[in-house]
Amino acid sequence: QVQLVESGGGLVQPGGSLRLSCRASGIIASNYNMGWYRQAPGKDREWVAMSASPSGTRREYSDSVKGRFTISRDNRESTVSLQMNSLKPEDTAVYYCTVYRPYTNNYIWGQGTQVTVSS
Repeated sequence: QVQLVESGGGLVQPGGSLRLSCRASGIIASNYNMGWYRQAPGKDREWVAMSASPSGTRREYSDSVKGRFTISRDNRESTVSLQMNSLKPEDTAVYYCTVYRPYTNNYIWGQGTQVTVSS
């Protein structure tokens, strides 16, 4: 059974940084795209970043985080991370890790981790 466990959320001031991590179990990570979504209160879940199978050489970002966030993966450890810099109050959300086979819509989700950007 596939499980995803996120860590690293918290409270940070505007302009600060946080690093989220997600560890997957039950998969061969290189066979999966790995990514992050977020959901702010009262809003739909929003795509943030993606690291493509197999090695993560191809990485994509939403326009709202491009240049501030960096996604990375370690297939040996089955982890995906999101380094978030220059955080803004509008980045406040629950952040969800996800993995899915390329060319499928079979997303597997973590439990989410809260990120709050506030002074």
